[in-house]
Amino acid sequence: MFESNQEMEREMANNMLPPEERNLTPDQVEALDKRRDLGNTFLVIAGQFTVIATVLLLWVGQDLTYSPGWVHPMAYYFAIALGIIAVLGIVGLILRRGTPRID
Repeated sequence: MFESNQEMEREMANNMLPPEERNLTPDQVEALDKRRDLGNTFLVIAGQFTVIATVLLLWVGQDLTYSPGWVHPMAYYFAIALGIIAVLGIVGLILRRGTPRID
């Protein structure tokens, strides 16, 4: 009928949390939330640049076909947009990961 103190300490209100997040202090939870928010922001920016890169893709073929020599501004803008998408997407995914950093 009565549970021992050890059994009561092991149980917690939210069993949906990953095991590594169950014993965090409030400061660690706040830092984890800020990190996840920053990761989400980076993913949103990467998504917006994906739309921009899609629009740039409409001009890249024409730019590469008709621009003389090394003058291909749309191709360069497209390459820069792809780089931004890759960097912000990867960093955003890493920051959104669920494992907290305990210092």
